[in-house]
Amino acid sequence: MTHPDAETLIQSFGLTHQLIRMQTDGLCHEDSLLQPPFRGNCLNWVLGHILEGRNTALTLLGESPIWDKEKVSRYERGSDAITESERALPLEGLLEDLDRSQRQIAAVLRHTTPEELGTVVPYRGSQRPLGQALASQHWHETYHTGQLELLRQLAGTDDAVV
Repeated sequence: MTHPDAETLIQSFGLTHQLIRMQTDGLCHEDSLLQPPFRGNCLNWVLGHILEGRNTALTLLGESPIWDKEKVSRYERGSDAITESERALPLEGLLEDLDRSQRQIAAVLRHTTPEELGTVVPYRGSQRPLGQALASQHWHETYHTGQLELLRQLAGTDDAVV
């Protein structure tokens, strides 16, 4: 089974980073807390969940995660919905962490060899080559990045960003 090369992974994570920045442009912290009128979660939680996934990607790459367990626990799968400002991390801080994670992921991937991407690592209860685990992690990120377009509209931002 093949896996993506480092440059493809850099470009993939870079594209979702750019889309997230576009979908959050002009929004304030309060906008990020608006709950959809259907089962789902606010933009703040979705963005935090994306960062929780980037934490996993950095750990897979042997790097220090950007978040500690306390921050991760707010945004991991199955965590409580973020419905009050006190429980949410500030939107601007989330976006700064997104930028930092992008720089870290790109920097380490620039020095990751094809052999390293083929190394088998533990990932979500199984064993996979590192490149496949990172591609799977990125697919998960794209899923949630797509949700941001709808969540942006909750703030009354009736536009077509992408």
